[in-house]
Amino acid sequence: MSSVVSGVLQEYGNDAGRLMDILLDIQAENGYISDEDITGIATGLDMSTADVEQTVSFYHFFARKPMAKYNVYLNNSAIAVLMGREKIAEAFERESGCKFGEVSEDGMISLDDCADIGMADQEPAALINGLVFPNLTGFRVKELVRDMRKGVSVDELRAHGLGDGMNNSQYMKATVNNNIRKKGAVIFSEYQAGSALDKVKTDRMSPEQLIELVKQSGLRGRGGAGFPTAMKWDFCRKAKGEKKYIFCNADEGEPGTFKDRVILTERPRLIFDGMALAGYAVGAHKGILYVRYEYMYMKEYLESILTEMRNEGALGKKVNGIDGFDFEIRIQYGAGAYVCGEESALIESAEGKRGEPRDRPPFPVEKGYRGMPTVINNVETLCSVAKLVTNGVEWFKSLGTGQSTGTKLLSISGDVKYPGVYEVEWGFSINDILEMSGGDPAAVQAVQVGGPSGSCVGPNEFERTISYEDLSTGGSMMVIGEQHDLLQDVVLNFTEFFIDESCGSCSTCRALAVMYKKTLEKVLSGGGRRKDIDAMLSWAPIGKASRCGLGQTAMNPICTSIKNFRYLYEGHIKNANEQYEGGFDIAKAVADSCEVVGRRPNL
Repeated sequence: MSSVVSGVLQEYGNDAGRLMDILLDIQAENGYISDEDITGIATGLDMSTADVEQTVSFYHFFARKPMAKYNVYLNNSAIAVLMGREKIAEAFERESGCKFGEVSEDGMISLDDCADIGMADQEPAALINGLVFPNLTGFRVKELVRDMRKGVSVDELRAHGLGDGMNNSQYMKATVNNNIRKKGAVIFSEYQAGSALDKVKTDRMSPEQLIELVKQSGLRGRGGAGFPTAMKWDFCRKAKGEKKYIFCNADEGEPGTFKDRVILTERPRLIFDGMALAGYAVGAHKGILYVRYEYMYMKEYLESILTEMRNEGALGKKVNGIDGFDFEIRIQYGAGAYVCGEESALIESAEGKRGEPRDRPPFPVEKGYRGMPTVINNVETLCSVAKLVTNGVEWFKSLGTGQSTGTKLLSISGDVKYPGVYEVEWGFSINDILEMSGGDPAAVQAVQVGGPSGSCVGPNEFERTISYEDLSTGGSMMVIGEQHDLLQDVVLNFTEFFIDESCGSCSTCRALAVMYKKTLEKVLSGGGRRKDIDAMLSWAPIGKASRCGLGQTAMNPICTSIKNFRYLYEGHIKNANEQYEGGFDIAKAVADSCEVVGRRPNL
């Protein structure tokens, strides 16, 4: 066992439940995870090498072989494509002399595709050795590769100027911009750190009273499903368990979503106070902030905030002077897996395993992290709790609509003048949002509401409102202009995303998404029939048998676009005779198999 592995294992108390942290630290030290490392980890944690290997192999950012000096991960999400990603990819290949998926001959530069990295408001964007490089141009790529060849450090590569707000703090030094376009009454209004917990103490509010206050506010989870927050807390409080846990889900891997990135940057105390309130309500003494790997550049900054809180008595023993309430928070990073946004997959990942969703019941509030009752709320939900405790139920209920109280953060990207984060009261229409963000309704082909798993709506539905009563969303709003090929650039991209991000556990997800892709490609190539379009709609119920939301919604990009843009699909149908399959190319059909076995097709 190497000294690096033994040292890291000792740091985490040889706890197999901290395998993700162990792997992340070893890779940060060595640059990759070797066979020797895996053997050492397995020995030290009393695990099989297969168990360690299956965790390593599951996540996108774990490397099993030495990496280049500069590792470029260029976002290939739909918004990146709309914003000119292809030209940036060509520039990287031209300047580096290697293709995507390869390492340059001198071992200096590697190029890889990467799913959404939370920068849809400033695309095209890439991660280079974990640091974000947004708003890339062909000229900027040329500069970057030139400086890489000179051996310039990654810190120096981003010398074009730091971003706004806390992005330019000494602990972050990020070139990312917040792009906060509209500040609302809840998340981005003024907040005195610790004031929510001070109110709990001053009013001598019991945990039950706190839960009742949240219940009266009508607050629902802001992650998209809209489950009543107070009900989740009440279930967990009443559940039996030696320990209870609070998780804040900051794994916003949904393409087009980046609001949590901004909250983590500008309102971390609001998040942490919300976690402490949840802990007080349910009787938990431990909180875990689960953050996506793509936000690793925030680590030092977020840890500095937690240190400040401990020094102030806002974490640790007797939090904010509340007798009997001890609460601590730690940060858990993922390693690149969209499915870990699903709450049970998130728990599996935090326990050091593959991020595969669990069968339910039992639900996390009954049996979650390490088998104990666990509450999982997203970033925006916990921030809302802190504000409603501070300002009161009536204030909170005065915002939004009857069934959708408070405000909603929207991540608006695509073909608008002002992409960024907007905090609006529930009840705004899509037309209102387009006007606010500088989108021209006359030139907008579609708006993808709620990310790939949401709905693709056309102009005839732009009067619909963002609310639980109508169009519910976790926050992503992608605007697609008339100049783009909706099916090729967006719908196919989303479908490929779901295929890549499937954990593979359920055949309904593993196979069905591929069937959708193949059929869509068949239609786009001109070889499809109208019955293929109908078939894709008829398959949708099959996906509902998947155990998590990814599999259950993987068909949404195609099904909702067929519903609202069927004419685009039918425009590709060239074979009017539905009685036979046209355009079959046998040479193309056998090309892959012939290549594998080294044969020439005998046609």
